[in-house]
Amino acid sequence: MLLVTGGAGFIGSNFVVATLAQADEPIVTLDKLSYAGSLMNLAAVSGDARHVFVRGDICDRELVRGLLRKHKPRAIVHFAAESHVDRSITGPAEFVQTNVVGTWSLLEVARAYCTDDAFRFLHISTDEVYGSLAADEAAFTEERPFAPNSPYAASKAAADHLVRAYFHTYGLPVLTTNCSNNYGPHQYPEKLIPLMIRNALAGKPLPVYGDGRNVRDWLYVSDHCDALRLVLAKGRPGETYNIGGESERANNEVVRTLCALLDRARPRKAGSYAELIAFVTDRPGHDRRYAMNIAKIRRELGWQPRESFETGLEKTVQWYLANLERHFAQAVA
Repeated sequence: MLLVTGGAGFIGSNFVVATLAQADEPIVTLDKLSYAGSLMNLAAVSGDARHVFVRGDICDRELVRGLLRKHKPRAIVHFAAESHVDRSITGPAEFVQTNVVGTWSLLEVARAYCTDDAFRFLHISTDEVYGSLAADEAAFTEERPFAPNSPYAASKAAADHLVRAYFHTYGLPVLTTNCSNNYGPHQYPEKLIPLMIRNALAGKPLPVYGDGRNVRDWLYVSDHCDALRLVLAKGRPGETYNIGGESERANNEVVRTLCALLDRARPRKAGSYAELIAFVTDRPGHDRRYAMNIAKIRRELGWQPRESFETGLEKTVQWYLANLERHFAQAVA
């Protein structure tokens, strides 16, 4: 049995659905269904007796204690987080509450629950804790000092530090992963790729921050979930593993590649979707570049991404085009 927090969100729901498809182990999903979480994301496992959904907050210790007592999971897989940088800039309080206080609350409950060395607490984090890379700098390794530049990144860095501390202080068998930018099915449309698809199909401007040259390492969500299952199964307690797609792309390139795919799949009557690209005022403190060195997880666990950025983006576009009614109904009305 696994207890998955934030399992109705983008990455969490992909993990839950794929894990149930690959094994018989039951899963309890805990999610408070904030704006970015939706039971639609878990429709594929609706009615599956191996899956139990519980609506609730990770800060509710009594609820979490009750779930642990009742279901006796062998691991907590912790996705629950506020994750959008722009929202953290305008409203950081919710990020501190969920990402920092929520993670601490889970750690406290897990510490009291854990009586077996086989138990695992898998904490999913982000490359943004490492800060920004110059164009000629080597990719982030797990030894890179933290230098978060947004309230979101700072809240995740704080959570990472707490997880580390609970291993070293209390011996809680934790695992931490830091991933690069995910994309794929079920992503909330405030993020770059689904936002561009939504706006393009609605004939709206495609807003690109600054000069569009900010670089991210793109990771297809299914590859990420495969890596997480491997870390959960074979990772060493107390260790951190970087997970990335080895697909560095500038935002300009991402958006233009996306437009080209849409031009072929759903042509506009009035020219290319690229004509809708509009550069807007840059985000405050916008990190210039992220890139992940994944040598450790490749060497120790034998994982590497299966999808290239091009194959993953093609699958992503096809999924969104096939699911317009459910996910973009208002945007394209």
